[in-house]
Amino acid sequence: MSEKKKPSVWQGFKAFLMRGNVVDLAVAVVIGAAFTNIVNSVVKGVINPVVGAIGTQSLDSYSSCLTSSCRGTHGIQLMWGSVLGATLNFLITAAVVYFLMILPMSKYLARQAARKAAREGTKEVIEVTELEVLKEIRDALVAQRGSGPGER
Repeated sequence: MSEKKKPSVWQGFKAFLMRGNVVDLAVAVVIGAAFTNIVNSVVKGVINPVVGAIGTQSLDSYSSCLTSSCRGTHGIQLMWGSVLGATLNFLITAAVVYFLMILPMSKYLARQAARKAAREGTKEVIEVTELEVLKEIRDALVAQRGSGPGER
């Protein structure tokens, strides 16, 4: 009886790392971290000064008090400015990712699919045409045999 050799933990780990999904995920995390710095710079350099023209330059300082007085750590404060800042951060990130990465990639993939479909369509037309020619040749040969001198 031959015993099947179980893969070692190391071999399983190497197979796991070599999967495309793991590598893609690692690249996405690195790109995302670098991209976060860009978005934060846009928020600090563009969005916050625009908000600063209206009120304070930092959205984090906007809050509302739920109790009658909020002084220091006393009272209940809703820090809605930081939520607004995080929401703006997210929306800017999502917009830039969509318009600079997703939209161009989907257009590129659609063009590639159209080219592939066109090539497949041309190949199909050629195959159909060859089949029709072969049928015509067969019909011509049958007609020649039928009208020849050695008919039965």
